[in-house]
Amino acid sequence: MKKLFYQACIELTNHRLLSRILRAFSRSKISRRLIPSFIKTYQLNEKEMGRPVSEYTHLHDLFIRTLKPGARPVDPDPKSVISPVDGAIAQAGQLEENTSFSVKGQMYTVAEMLGGQEEAARYRDGLYIILYLSPKDYHRIHSPVDGLVRKQWSLGGRSYPVNEAGLRYGRRPLSRNYRMITELQVTDKHLAIVKVGAMNINTIEWTHRSTEIKKGDEIAYFSFGSTVVLLAEKGLLDPDSVADAGSIQMGARLAMKEESDR
Repeated sequence: MKKLFYQACIELTNHRLLSRILRAFSRSKISRRLIPSFIKTYQLNEKEMGRPVSEYTHLHDLFIRTLKPGARPVDPDPKSVISPVDGAIAQAGQLEENTSFSVKGQMYTVAEMLGGQEEAARYRDGLYIILYLSPKDYHRIHSPVDGLVRKQWSLGGRSYPVNEAGLRYGRRPLSRNYRMITELQVTDKHLAIVKVGAMNINTIEWTHRSTEIKKGDEIAYFSFGSTVVLLAEKGLLDPDSVADAGSIQMGARLAMKEESDR
């Protein structure tokens, strides 16, 4: 029952009024009473948390927690591209028909996801990787590579659940939900980090302030949920090097750069 309640808070609803109520509750002192059961329900690792459990003031504070230094070692190979988040690699592959891909029977176009044909053009025949976050995961987002922040923009309004049912039956949530896109220049190629919100809470907080960014630097955090989609320009990533589907932690090797880009 508790797990169903937490899923309702974090994953399942897209009703605007209920989302606002849940947002307010998660930031209230009353919600602090649920922290021990949340930790137990989702089996959070208290040893890696940046603060003792007693210091978290409400559920949202716990949800956006930082970790102790060294809890997520970053792969040191300069040729590697790391996972930007804790989560699960759900799907990866080459963009079909130049700039589109299929998820759970629904077709997505890069132009729709990024907001225009001009933004999508550089990712023609490139690669995509989709990572899902669950309520138990560390929800801060880090840079997969060294690079320069060339552009950042937000799109979308009303958000739908980004879960199994939402992806299969929803209104293409990866390209219609509220999302914040960070585009990096990596030598002469580009990498788009699409952070997709869930529900109408729609809070993705940007935390990186400079143009230059290093692999493993924090970029932003999700207040609630969701998904990160990486779009790599053709020639940036070696398609054969992408890690298999399954769980991955931030800092672990996700892929390798193409030989010509190393």
